[in-house]
Amino acid sequence: MKFTDVTVVRIYLMEASGRVQPLLSQLHDHESVRGVTVFRGISGFGKSGVMHASSLLDMSLDLPVVVEFFDDSDKVAVILDHIASLVDPGHVVTWSAQVLE
Repeated sequence: MKFTDVTVVRIYLMEASGRVQPLLSQLHDHESVRGVTVFRGISGFGKSGVMHASSLLDMSLDLPVVVEFFDDSDKVAVILDHIASLVDPGHVVTWSAQVLE
């Protein structure tokens, strides 16, 4: 088995922020990352403490969204510089991982 070192990036956004699609376009069209997954949360809150949640009766359009991707560490560093204007400070988490090739 061969493992490759990568950096995983998790970006926290709000669905109504208007930043999800521009971020996905940047990652797909310009950065060519290895893959991206978008998770839509059912509830969450950030620094403001305002709770954003959905229920069966009310499907909110301003729910938390997590965009996650991984790639080579050097490439991720460059990507993070490129997407800085699309993400608020404190909303990006990274960690080292290994991919089984």
